[in-house]
Amino acid sequence: MKEGPDIAQIGALIGDPARANMLAALTGGRALTATELAGVGGITLQTASTHLAKLEAGGLLAQRKQGRHRYFTLADEAVARLIESMMGFAAGRGHLRHRPGPKEPALRKARICYDHLAGDYGVRMLDSLIASGTIAAVGDGLRLTEKGESHLKCIGIDVGDLRSSRRPLCRSCLDWSERRAHLAGSLGKALLSSFLDKGWARRTAESRSILFSPEGDRQFLRLFPVQG
Repeated sequence: MKEGPDIAQIGALIGDPARANMLAALTGGRALTATELAGVGGITLQTASTHLAKLEAGGLLAQRKQGRHRYFTLADEAVARLIESMMGFAAGRGHLRHRPGPKEPALRKARICYDHLAGDYGVRMLDSLIASGTIAAVGDGLRLTEKGESHLKCIGIDVGDLRSSRRPLCRSCLDWSERRAHLAGSLGKALLSSFLDKGWARRTAESRSILFSPEGDRQFLRLFPVQG
């Protein structure tokens, strides 16, 4: 294609194994330093700095300075969706880099995808919200219903505040492990934040896993009983 979007450039940026590892690590939503990302990529700090500069120039990363440190994040949610969908595509075609390790069951159950819940629990949550009439699936999109707004208010989610954001309220995101959609957008973020604030679940420092407590499991399964 001689004119139009240059997908080859984006493909080349993501296609380097070290850069792919760094981008995947940043889908967890945490800002990481160049040193931390060098460890993820299995490369030296000097090489990591070169890779990070290329990713930032390509619009995939953003950085901010705090004191003497520079922290890197994905540029926006669109980049997170791109990386997550590519991970799902690769897994679906059998392109796996290692055998499943001890952490994989936890990642498949519940993990963070940028700032919202993914994995089996993420898919279950969206399925339950659709089944209860809280969210309507319209073509490839999602829409919050009037009934849903009242339901969410009962569980502590103020949709009015979310509507004031420029970000979409409901968005579907392809889950790489389940190969089905989970809920993204400002509502997806608000629900995950609610689970963490209530102590039902917690993040882990060493992975993207979201670990639910026994009480958190009970409450989550009570609210979202539909299993896809």
